[in-house]
Amino acid sequence: MSDDRNAELEELLARPPEPTRRPTVPALEEQLHRLHPLLDHGFVRVVDYMGDDAAIVQAARVSYGKGTKTASSDRGLIRYLMRHRHTTPFEMCELKLHVKLPIFVARQWIRHRTANVNEYSARYSILDREFYLPTPDQLAAQSTSNRQGREQVLSPAEGAKVLDLLRRDALQSYQTYAWLLNDQGDGSPEDPERSMLARELARMNLTVNYYTQWYWKIDLHNLLHFLSLRADAHAQYEIRVYADKIAELVAAWVPVAHEAFRDYRVGGGFFSRQEIEVLRRAVDADRVHQALAQSGLSKRERRELLSKLGVEG
Repeated sequence: MSDDRNAELEELLARPPEPTRRPTVPALEEQLHRLHPLLDHGFVRVVDYMGDDAAIVQAARVSYGKGTKTASSDRGLIRYLMRHRHTTPFEMCELKLHVKLPIFVARQWIRHRTANVNEYSARYSILDREFYLPTPDQLAAQSTSNRQGREQVLSPAEGAKVLDLLRRDALQSYQTYAWLLNDQGDGSPEDPERSMLARELARMNLTVNYYTQWYWKIDLHNLLHFLSLRADAHAQYEIRVYADKIAELVAAWVPVAHEAFRDYRVGGGFFSRQEIEVLRRAVDADRVHQALAQSGLSKRERRELLSKLGVEG
C-alpha cells in the first residue's frame, strides 16, 4: 500500500461508528478496512457488507424486521435452507472485499463469474514493482497423477535455483517495463529524447507473478460456492490462503449460515441414485435408529435421513 493509501486507511479505522438503521454485525464491523496480509505482498480487507443471518431468515419468510420466531428456529430454518439448497435467501447478503493478489491467482479467481469486479487499471496507472515468490516449502514438482497439482517438494538446491530464476525474470521484466514507460512516476519522461510507450502496451511483458488489486463484491450464496472450491484441500495453495481468510471473515459475519455451510457442504456429501440403493441394501434398521438416538440431529433431519435410507421411522 502507498503512504497515501495507508493514511487513508488509518483515517477510516479511526472514525467512530456512524448511526444507521440497517442491521450490523459487531464482529464484522471490527474487521472493516483492516488489512489481512497474505502471501508476501497480498492482502484482503472488508470494504463493506449488507445483511446478516437474520436477513437470510427474513428473506425466506418475507417478513419485516428481525423475524418473528426464536433464535433456535431461525437457526433451524437456515440449516433447512442450506440442506435443501434453497439458494435465493442467501443471495440477500453481500460482501465487498479489496484484494491484492498475484495476476496468475486473479486469473483463477475470475473464473467465478458471479461477482462484480473492478480491477486496478494498468492502462491508467503504473504497477508497483511487487511480485510473488513462493516459500521453499511450496516449490514442488509436477504431480504424476494430477495434471493440475503438485507432488514432492523440490530439494533445497533445486528450490534455490528456481527462486533465483523467478526473481531474475521478474526483475528483468520490470526493468523493461520501466524503460518502455520512460516515466518518472508523475507523467513526465525520464529521457526527454525518447518516447513514452502507452501504458496499455508496456504492461504486456510483465510476468504473471506481479500483483494486481481489485474490488470484489459477491452475494453469500455464490461466495459459499467459491469457498467450497477454493478453500478445499485440493485447491492451489496460493488461492487457498485467500479463501481460508475469507472463510474466517464469513464466519464472523454470518456465523449460523457458516455453520450450516460447514456441516452440509464442506463436511457433507452427495450420493448418486446407485450409491443410495447400495446403502439401502446394506443398512441395518435397528442400528440406524440406535445411532440416530445419539446423533444430535433434529427430528426433521432424522426423518429426512430415514427417508433417504428407506428405513421406517
